[in-house]
Amino acid sequence: MLRRLILALPVMLAPAGVAAQEFVPVPGLISDEDFYRLVACAAPPGGGCAKPMIRWPETRRHPLRIGIAAIAPGFPGYKFDLVDRAIDTAIDQINATGADLVLMRVYEGALDVPFYLVETPQGGRIEGTSIAELDGADIAMARVALRSRGGDIHAAAIAISQDIRRREIISVVLEELVQSLGLPTDIDGPAYDRSIFSETTNSAVWLRGQDATALRRHYPRP
Repeated sequence: MLRRLILALPVMLAPAGVAAQEFVPVPGLISDEDFYRLVACAAPPGGGCAKPMIRWPETRRHPLRIGIAAIAPGFPGYKFDLVDRAIDTAIDQINATGADLVLMRVYEGALDVPFYLVETPQGGRIEGTSIAELDGADIAMARVALRSRGGDIHAAAIAISQDIRRREIISVVLEELVQSLGLPTDIDGPAYDRSIFSETTNSAVWLRGQDATALRRHYPRP
């Protein structure tokens, strides 16, 4: 999809203009193993990881608190309503996969994965979130930022542009939320146009097939 990722490693941030590898091209369908490694660590089929494997630690994932942290004055009201509902839908889908984590929608207090609805236009630079990983970074439809140390995610944040297209809100919100869980890489190939990890389309609105399998593998139940 048209989006950007910042992957901040050990405690330091990647500079605003420097992002980790965002997608890996594939010629056709690939195995569940190759798909998982691609979205989790940017490994090409049969190849090595280009990013570290990162996860929310067990002590924080039951539950992870999800919510909207801020809404910019210029963010369209009707899009806010759609994003608000899309977050609830995405949480329900993720919780239904059987992965060993629980997402909870909250409306006050600390957030593990905050959403920022920004008035930054597509192609502009984000301002006003007070999140160092986001402010000053460019945005297309949306942007997710992760901060990790070792294999543990310590913080995540998602920005949604005022220019997000209405018909793509459900898909984009679902993808960004899944990627905030440690599956940050898109896949580029026509066989995966219906995947939430598709680099070129935002048409998937369900978490199923290899998408859901990858999340379960990333957070296997004991």
